[in-house]
Amino acid sequence: MTGNELKGKWDLCLDFIRDNVSKNVFDTWFSVTQPVSMDKGELTVQVPSPFVYEFLEQNCIDVIKAALTKVFGKGTKLMYSILTDKENNINQNLSSANTLSNNIKGTADTGNKAPTVNDAPLVQDLNPQLDPNYSFENFVEGVSNKLARTAGEAIALNPATTTFNPLFIYGSSGVGKTHLVTAIGRRVKELHPEKRVLYVSAHLFMVQYVDSVKNNTINDFIHFYQTIDVLIIDDIQEMAGQTRTQNTFFHIFNYLHLNHKQLILTSDRPPKDMKDLEERLITRFKWGLVAELERPDLNLRKDILRDKTKRDGLEFPEPVIDYIADKVRDNVRDLEGVIVSLMAYSTIYCREIDLNLTHEVIEKSQHHEQKPITIESIIAKVCDYYNIDEQSIQTKSRKHEIVQVRQISMYLAKKYLDYSTSKIGAYIGKRDHATVLHACNMVRDQIQVDKNFKADMENIESGLRC
Repeated sequence: MTGNELKGKWDLCLDFIRDNVSKNVFDTWFSVTQPVSMDKGELTVQVPSPFVYEFLEQNCIDVIKAALTKVFGKGTKLMYSILTDKENNINQNLSSANTLSNNIKGTADTGNKAPTVNDAPLVQDLNPQLDPNYSFENFVEGVSNKLARTAGEAIALNPATTTFNPLFIYGSSGVGKTHLVTAIGRRVKELHPEKRVLYVSAHLFMVQYVDSVKNNTINDFIHFYQTIDVLIIDDIQEMAGQTRTQNTFFHIFNYLHLNHKQLILTSDRPPKDMKDLEERLITRFKWGLVAELERPDLNLRKDILRDKTKRDGLEFPEPVIDYIADKVRDNVRDLEGVIVSLMAYSTIYCREIDLNLTHEVIEKSQHHEQKPITIESIIAKVCDYYNIDEQSIQTKSRKHEIVQVRQISMYLAKKYLDYSTSKIGAYIGKRDHATVLHACNMVRDQIQVDKNFKADMENIESGLRC
């Protein structure tokens, strides 16, 4: 295929994409692309920076694949040629992660299907489910994460032979827990390719467990997980209140630990603060190292911003870096979000990235940003509204005002959170699912007949959404 023919076909792809995305998206992310080559069903497209590559992969891959199928035919593979060094015109070639994922066999992530012994492939065929974007190389070290990172590197060198087994990492959302444990898993695979490494969220583990119970394959489910050499469970706190799942995980944990396999766990809180988790599990979580990932300090925030912009082929003035680091303090995810927003605003509105634009972007994001609603924030808001001590609703007290606060908390948790009634009951007063259903019905009925109560509920919900 000649260069003109290739360009003509890519223009047809762009025409298709233009009809299926907004003008801003097309002008910002697709107008800067150009075809490089087409060889043996593999199309290579050049993009100007890793930043553009990441955006296309994360947000536009479906429409790109549809365009390729329409113009080039079914089965066309996508490659990116990324300009990583503008001065020396150096490019890096990367496959579309989404294209590759369709060709990987032997994955343990089978949707709602529980893995079984028959699903346990050879080491070289097992998909460890490790995000290729997370590595030690782009995990910026600072005082707030030094202990956990150092332990992780030691584990990667010699899994299950250090005293850090299990490694339990905790911290608030966005501080880098998933990044770090993924980096550990990837380094293990690099240094010990014979090891069976698997990353799985606690939510997916629970879904697979329920599936195995329904299909009467629970033994196969357990046996599959017992074949893993390095098991990484993310957000282990989500198992709270799930007694049967916890019991199954306890047996898997024991087997792996006794057979000198490495366990790595993450949570949003330390083991001692985990409610509705079996004491025998909490005890085992503390056998190895419990390490906190704290919110990044000022110097680390600056280093993260410099590293992120450099990797994306961007150049931010130092005063802009200082301003962002000073204003955005909570977590790494927010810092990276500001970079994305700045790039989008700069490209779409043809504005220079300076302090004025940075101030505007941060003001808008902080003004419109809504903190996530959690069961803890619901309990705190309701108890504060009625001036009730939070601990009182966890007691067996039948005082009217305490029962009412407990019922309202249950109602709001059911309304705003994707929790089962059993899980809500476990969190609030250790009640069963029938009590939660009764509470929800009582609150719902009172809203219909009591105007003052309805006004109270509207005030509480308004406060939750702020």
